Amino acid sequence: MHTLPRWASPAHIASSIALATLQLSCQKVTPAPVASSGATPLKVGISFAASQSSKPLDGRVLLLISTDSSKEPRELISDAVTSQQVFGVDVDGLAAGTEAIVSDTTLGYPTNSLAGIKPGDYYVQGLLHVYETFHRGDGKTVKLPAGDRGEGQQWPEAPGNLYSKPVKMHIDPASATPIHIVLDQTIPPIPEVADTRYVKHFKVKSERLTKFWGRPVYIGAILVLPEGWDTHPDAHYPLAIYHGHFQKDVSDFRETPPDTKLPAYNLDSLTVRCPNGHEFALCTKFGYERLDQEKGYDFYKEWTGPGFPRVLLLTIQHPTPYYDDSYAVNSENNGPYGDAITYELIPYVESHYRGLGAWARALYGGSTGGWEALGVQVKYPEDYNGAYANCPDPIDFHAYTTIDLYHDRNAFVSTGPWRTTPRPAERDYMGRTRATVEQSNQKEAVLGSKTRSGGQWDIWEAVFSPVGPDGYPKRVFDKRTGVIDSSVVAYWRDNYDLVHIMQRDWATLGPKLRGKITLNVGRSDNFFLNDAVYYADDFLKTTKNPPADAVVDYGARDEHCWSGDHANANMISRLTYHPRFIKLMTAHFLKTAKGDTSSWRY
Repeated sequence: MHTLPRWASPAHIASSIALATLQLSCQKVTPAPVASSGATPLKVGISFAASQSSKPLDGRVLLLISTDSSKEPRELISDAVTSQQVFGVDVDGLAAGTEAIVSDTTLGYPTNSLAGIKPGDYYVQGLLHVYETFHRGDGKTVKLPAGDRGEGQQWPEAPGNLYSKPVKMHIDPASATPIHIVLDQTIPPIPEVADTRYVKHFKVKSERLTKFWGRPVYIGAILVLPEGWDTHPDAHYPLAIYHGHFQKDVSDFRETPPDTKLPAYNLDSLTVRCPNGHEFALCTKFGYERLDQEKGYDFYKEWTGPGFPRVLLLTIQHPTPYYDDSYAVNSENNGPYGDAITYELIPYVESHYRGLGAWARALYGGSTGGWEALGVQVKYPEDYNGAYANCPDPIDFHAYTTIDLYHDRNAFVSTGPWRTTPRPAERDYMGRTRATVEQSNQKEAVLGSKTRSGGQWDIWEAVFSPVGPDGYPKRVFDKRTGVIDSSVVAYWRDNYDLVHIMQRDWATLGPKLRGKITLNVGRSDNFFLNDAVYYADDFLKTTKNPPADAVVDYGARDEHCWSGDHANANMISRLTYHPRFIKLMTAHFLKTAKGDTSSWRY
């Protein structure tokens, strides 16, 4: 899970819509366009130069307006209250020199319309998030961002996207003089990361995904080889599978000492200033970057030193056109990533680098990676031997963050007889709301239509939803009104509510999952992910025939993404995932061994 984005439509609009539609049995409401004030004549035309492309282009044109000169406007769109402004429009076959128009009827975030921009001087930038046409194996034709350009589906830095350099200019919504922006820059390709003695980078073509997407699709792998892999040719190894967001290289593994020029850290200052360690950029001046490098180097020394479990450490790169990763399960919209990873990538890794097979594979990760660890274990119970899921994305849709999809009728507000209350999507460490569900979804609606924003709510839809008639994911709730579609919820429940699936199928799943599930979460998780874990905990405690023998642990006041370490602050333990969980899983492998336990123990 990424830090959730924000939405800035006036709350009373959503509230009135929710009240008006409450009796419609959750029928979908067609969202209305942003109303024109009639007194805002300003128009902004955005085109691209012929030097950037000789052919017409499809995609999402973004107009970015900023008050902050510290970074380019494209780098300053976030879920924080400090987010800068963005407007978005779709373009199909836009030719060089032809303008896409942003007017006062174009939806924006955080401010709804150009009419809401105060006259003044701003830093202005345009960007075209380029789409490609996919002729999928299911017969649907869709226009989406390229699946893998090396950046992990991040529109501000995606190679091939067109943009303009920021220009400081005066904007007055009352002006009838149009503004013209020409996109004359192209984001360059990202260099490949070089291999080292221990870390190998490679890609494996997936025939399953290639058939689904109608073009060659590769799954990337970052593999860390154990010390002695080259000098012990007869040894075979367990496989530790780390799940998370797209990574260009292995995390928290540094083969060189920390940079002594970086500010030294003081743990007391870091704990006070950066209680969660999540806002990395804000903490660097207090030495967090130095601490990060130090922990990575510590892990390298431990990995290569005596006594550390000799395993293969695999990080998977599986970005899709919808997000920075696929959630590692089969999906109507993303394709059969679960099968591709389990039956194509992992057998390749184990056959080429001497793995031991299913009994000696385990999954771990946090947030998105936490959901993936549990989801893959539940979906492929005999192909993996352990899931260590930290702060997982919603694993029970009774607690889809702060929404109960099974009983609530509106995702944006809770509704009573006399008022509505906005639902929070994110809180800080004191419990104060950072963003509401409505705000988060308006941001995504601006960045991309048809579930194409690359945002958190959209990827949940892309993974969990059936395909709609237009080839794109069916909405679980309307992005403009919040009205929930109960028919889509039913599909989600049957296919991706992990607690429901375990409850429904425990007679057959239970024997295959016994002793394999570990869940960790902070009770103050910033995205309310602890709530769904409570439902899982309640169920796992009651299982019989067999008992689940699961481990569920909580950090009393810990935020996102607490991982079971009671001895250290969350900001430190988030840097020690690999050594902690590899030790836990290898102990479990030895306890439940169904094969070689000697060749890799040197």
